[in-house]
Amino acid sequence: MASTTPPPRHLPHRHLHRLQRPTLTPTAMKKPHSSSPLSRRRFLGQLGCKGMTSLPILNTLLNLRLAEGIANASTPAQGEYRALICLFFAGGNDSFNMLVPREPSAYTTYQNSRANLALQYSANPAQSQLIEIQPENTSTFAIHSGMPHLASLFEAGHASFLANVGTLIEPVTNRSEVEASLKRLPLGLYSHSDQIEQWQTGIPHSRSGIGWGGRMSDLLQDLNSIQSIPMQISLDGGNVWQTGNQVSEYAITPNGAVGLSDYNFAWQQYQDLRNAMSHAVDSQLSQPYSNLLAQTFNTRKKQALDAYEIFAAATAPPLPPGITFPSTYVGQRLAQIARTIQGRVGLGATRQTFFIQWGGWDHHSDVLLYQNDMLPQVSEALNAFHYAMIAIGTAQSDPTLKDKVCLFTASDFGRTLTSNGRGSDHAWGSNQLILGGGVQGKRIFGQYPNLAVNADTGSEVNPLDTGRGRFIPTTSCDLFFAELALWLGVNKSDLPLILPNIGNFYDITNPAPPIGMLL
Repeated sequence: MASTTPPPRHLPHRHLHRLQRPTLTPTAMKKPHSSSPLSRRRFLGQLGCKGMTSLPILNTLLNLRLAEGIANASTPAQGEYRALICLFFAGGNDSFNMLVPREPSAYTTYQNSRANLALQYSANPAQSQLIEIQPENTSTFAIHSGMPHLASLFEAGHASFLANVGTLIEPVTNRSEVEASLKRLPLGLYSHSDQIEQWQTGIPHSRSGIGWGGRMSDLLQDLNSIQSIPMQISLDGGNVWQTGNQVSEYAITPNGAVGLSDYNFAWQQYQDLRNAMSHAVDSQLSQPYSNLLAQTFNTRKKQALDAYEIFAAATAPPLPPGITFPSTYVGQRLAQIARTIQGRVGLGATRQTFFIQWGGWDHHSDVLLYQNDMLPQVSEALNAFHYAMIAIGTAQSDPTLKDKVCLFTASDFGRTLTSNGRGSDHAWGSNQLILGGGVQGKRIFGQYPNLAVNADTGSEVNPLDTGRGRFIPTTSCDLFFAELALWLGVNKSDLPLILPNIGNFYDITNPAPPIGMLL
């Protein structure tokens, strides 16, 4: 009897999706579908008000857009470089201890809800677990005391926060809509694997192996003059966010591109496979297949080595004097990203995305202890990166470089406001930060929620709390990602191709930006 066991849910989804995705022949790419770009735009404009729920339709429309080439994209002006960096905290960062309200009544509510997880404020900085910040658009807040560099960047107008953002299919305003199933909810809510995937795909209604960053790259890759180096560069190997229908990430290490020794190892693997093949099949058949395998392997090997040589040469020069990065996980990866950005001209790069994933944020216990160790590493690395962009820009006579590079954080989800005794558990909405990229700094965007927690019994005190301080997001990921995509150069009319549910939260014909975080 044939097995009925379903395939594993994680990486196989990505590969199955790649096998099933529509492809375009060279003829089709030269002669796109008879529908004109105008009719496509009109269709997307109508669809943008409703959202696309069918992945095959989404992929087909994206391929039609790719068939049109970049004729509808504005050619960047001389030196108009932009880069987007995703710093993903895998495991679910307890971000309500990263950004804390300091207005007296709101802070008291925070203390009552968090109990033994609450951070204490003192006017004496040496004794305080919080650093006050003064946003320009709201009341006083505070940042975890382990992030003084981030606090300084915020106060100087180089960083901002987006409050209570999370995965949504359509707006959800209260827990009654959740409990009565009146609204569609993301698949696998509170699940690590599902929520990591959805933050990287922008598709919470279906499982997919194609990321919203990859779909952006499908549209923008041709803007770069050297096509052998993908615009999406990963410091942590394969990932969903940078995987597109036509493109995939270029994986490097904190020390640079993969070297020749790695390809020699792959060559040995090929030889072992060739020997096994020779013994497994008739010699008359094995030689043609062996030759085809060798030809394919050598072609790919040459392409990879050519890319390696270009990348290694472009990123070889040292950073400007005085720039140092901390020897930490995030610090060393941001250092390599800084060297890559410094070498952008040699890479022919006009648009780039970078991906870092740092795990270990699933703090069901000892959350205060772990955050005391991990959040300072983030703060120090971001500070070093910010000043590296200034130094590189100065050295290259490009003082606006720091505004051409935008870093944003992401994580599986927020965590419960209430304590499980020693830590916090999986939740929903979370707070994220944005650095650089012409950000409208010193602001907290979105709606920071009331932190009151509903009791197990009795009257409701907070309609956003679905239980234990699991807050319904007041800003959808779609709006967050749309803002970043538009800043990178995606046309507003193409947003439904990147984010199929954007029409549920934003009218793409609206001249105003989705959030207004970036200039």
